Amino acid sequence: MFEALNATSATRDIPAGWRPASNWDGSEGEITSAPRTAALTDFSEILLEHGHDPDLVEVVGNVRTSRWQSFSGEWLTAYRFTVRARQSAEASHDLPALLAAARRKPRAQLAAPATERATVVVLADLQIGKTGSRGGTPELIERLAVRRAQVDATLKKRKPSQTVLVDAGDLFEGFESGAGPAATAFSNDLSLTQQMDLAGTTIYDFADTLARHAPAQVMAVPSNHTAWRAGKQTLGKPADDLGLYVHRQAQRLAAAAGLRAQWNLPADWDESLVLDVLGTGLGVTHGHQYGPGGAAAFWAKQTHGGQVLAHADLMVTGHYHHLRIEPTGRNPYSGRSKWWLQAPTLDAGSDWFRHRSGDDSDPGMLVFDITPDGLDLGSLTIL
Repeated sequence: MFEALNATSATRDIPAGWRPASNWDGSEGEITSAPRTAALTDFSEILLEHGHDPDLVEVVGNVRTSRWQSFSGEWLTAYRFTVRARQSAEASHDLPALLAAARRKPRAQLAAPATERATVVVLADLQIGKTGSRGGTPELIERLAVRRAQVDATLKKRKPSQTVLVDAGDLFEGFESGAGPAATAFSNDLSLTQQMDLAGTTIYDFADTLARHAPAQVMAVPSNHTAWRAGKQTLGKPADDLGLYVHRQAQRLAAAAGLRAQWNLPADWDESLVLDVLGTGLGVTHGHQYGPGGAAAFWAKQTHGGQVLAHADLMVTGHYHHLRIEPTGRNPYSGRSKWWLQAPTLDAGSDWFRHRSGDDSDPGMLVFDITPDGLDLGSLTIL
């Protein structure tokens, strides 16, 4: 056993700052021993003296000593050292100790905001020329003007290094959507040529807004309302989509005006498109290719079949007129989750669909950022 002095002698002889003491927070602490007349190399007895089991608590770091001669002439030594809970099976399940240790751990510095950032603005289901419960063309023009001003303010705040304008389809209403003439033919306030004219102006204005803040990429895909159709029958190939024709005209005007914008359209026989944005595959398809709730399975089959969307980390869709954001699948190379983002509608309200289903949704515009780390979930906004 250790040789400890009696309390009266110890109090009289101990130098200032070396009185016996200990502290313990459940995981770590410090002990200053009572003076000893014999040198120690094993501190188990001191641990026991202070109520610690040497099998569960260990001495760590340097041991400090203080040595002096007592009034009686004996040489005395006191020890001061740090102790901590051993990483044993018992200690690992000591929740208070683990929580205390976690609170003391130095926190890693938060990563600085990415200097490269692409802001993506999604136009979905404008269906220009349509009239409905939210009005017709005058109300849509006002709604788009408000959204464009909001986009401008958002870009001023975010200061992206590049921008992306996504047309997720159904840019204008047309007269033969594939759902039958009753769905569209008697509820339009613009002719087909007027619809296409306003659609081209809208695309140009939004591209111009984005390009004023950072170089812009424009993405567009074919859809059911803008398809070249005869009733439910689609004519020609996907590239013959009238919405894509409108984009090609806007592209010519933008090039002539020196706009910092580039257009990206699918290959002639494809209905989907993927663009590399800061290392993330941004995919777009309209959504009329699958039934309600079928996006994840559709995307999975695209990957399995080596189709265009096999290269996408994010898939943006429209068609279903309501917001939905869902993780689905994982990129086996980057390890990142894949995300499906169904954009809300910007149209005048689908009363035909409301009558059939009893469902409706508010108009909105999806905006989000992509960084070199992928989708910035915190940036998701509905304007």
